[in-house]
Amino acid sequence: MKDFVLKFLWPRYACAGENEHSFVLVIKHWMMQKLLRVNSQVPWPVHPTSKVIRPERIERGTRTPGLSMCCHIDGRNGIKLGRNVWIGPRVSIISMNHDVRDYRKYIEGDPIVIGDNCWLAANCVILPGVIIGPHTIVAAGAVVTRSFKEGDQILAGVPAKVVKTIDEYDG
Repeated sequence: MKDFVLKFLWPRYACAGENEHSFVLVIKHWMMQKLLRVNSQVPWPVHPTSKVIRPERIERGTRTPGLSMCCHIDGRNGIKLGRNVWIGPRVSIISMNHDVRDYRKYIEGDPIVIGDNCWLAANCVILPGVIIGPHTIVAAGAVVTRSFKEGDQILAGVPAKVVKTIDEYDG
């Protein structure tokens, strides 16, 4: 059984060498997604309590967006995640917004771009069209409403602002 999983399931669920998942995790998420049809449209492991909209418009980098619990990832306008982007629980990445004159309509726009080596902490929200530079930490509960392209920084608050610059990423 393990050979079957490693040969046929593992390649779809393993990331590009940096974030390989355990055998048990692969089986668990495969069963939830493919047998019980929870997040069945998503080709990578997603926590059963998370929601991923339009996964085909999401470039996931080397990790698995939505693996933490209760995430909401809306890829309708596109999301580009860099390498080694960590996404905590209850994070919302929302790439499309409603038209303020007719809530049934949506506004087409630019994709969200998140640079390499970023960490989106618990309960943070990334709104449409935002670009986040490399090695940026978005603090828990922050709401990012505009782009921060510089990198090597910590964002916090509502709306988010730079609260600290940090040294380059070592990992």
